[in-house]
Amino acid sequence: MKRFFLLIIVAFLSVSLFSQDFFRGDFSKDKKYVILVNPTAGNIGVVTFLMDNGILKTDPGLVDFVGVYHSSQEYDFSKSAEYIAANGLTRFHLHEVNAPLTEEMVYRQNPCSDDFRKIFSNSVGIIFFGGQDIPPAIYGQENWYSETTDPGRHYFEVSFLFHLLGGTRNSSYRPILEDNPDYMVTGFCLGLQSMNVAAGGTLWQDIPAQVYQSTKPETNVLIDRKNLHRNYWQNIRDDKDFMGISMHPVRFTENMFFGKTVKVSRKLQPIVYSSHHQAINELAPVFNVTARSNDGKIIEGIAHKKYPNVFSVQFHPEVSALYEDRALVKFAPDDTPASLHSMLDKKSLKFHLKYWGHISDVILERSR
Repeated sequence: MKRFFLLIIVAFLSVSLFSQDFFRGDFSKDKKYVILVNPTAGNIGVVTFLMDNGILKTDPGLVDFVGVYHSSQEYDFSKSAEYIAANGLTRFHLHEVNAPLTEEMVYRQNPCSDDFRKIFSNSVGIIFFGGQDIPPAIYGQENWYSETTDPGRHYFEVSFLFHLLGGTRNSSYRPILEDNPDYMVTGFCLGLQSMNVAAGGTLWQDIPAQVYQSTKPETNVLIDRKNLHRNYWQNIRDDKDFMGISMHPVRFTENMFFGKTVKVSRKLQPIVYSSHHQAINELAPVFNVTARSNDGKIIEGIAHKKYPNVFSVQFHPEVSALYEDRALVKFAPDDTPASLHSMLDKKSLKFHLKYWGHISDVILERSR
């Protein structure tokens, strides 16, 4: 009999741990919620680090986070539930969208639409993280250089963004941000690319091949390293100290997002962390460009022309190694290994903190 009750308790705890339907349950309407799309254990850990170190500031008594994902994604989100439970992260919750979603449904009302609207209406903002290549077919191209490992994730995220922002691929659709124009939508790397694709833009499928006419690692590394967005030395030489990413400067455009909205010097050319081979090619008409690469060929930041809290960057300001000394790495064979944190000068570090300060301010303002 004792064993029977023990099994019942274990089963109950298992259901509680892996129940991932937050917005379908009896959630608190007194709280404000920020949505994390693709809430892997790693992404939840990143947000936790940023808050624990005062980089992302929210009201712990008022603001919680809800990780949202689609049931077709490759990642096992029970790992996220385990991570939340193991670390006592009471401010983090999960919500699975499990309605059917195919490529043909992305830019229209679809079985996920009700979930999109419910998530939107019960939250103050949403963050889209980095990841692998978007299937080129959903922005009208053949696959030339893309490596898509999780199409279900991209159909879900691009469709969610289309529902939020609208786009030229279905101009009759009314964006749900019209119901709350101050809602925050932001993202990093893939997040920026998905925003652009959802609103009607396209991508360079491979920067070295299509922008610099270089198709081999040996010629990629001849490109000025200030204009490289990942490290191709790791494909040429076997060295455990090589970092897979690039640290390079960006330049602000004449748009005042960086300068007025994010209060930093317009003359600043901050060093940023990049890990991508794709980038915006045709810009969706609803966006302004806020930052570009050192040579101006790659769009590094965008902001919506109408909705004031819709903005994104191509680089990665969320990476925890930027904010504290960790492993020593190098970009090129002759470099002296150093931490990513030490590769940022003081002004670049301050830029990153100011950027997170703006995101924090938007969340706090929307939570009042």
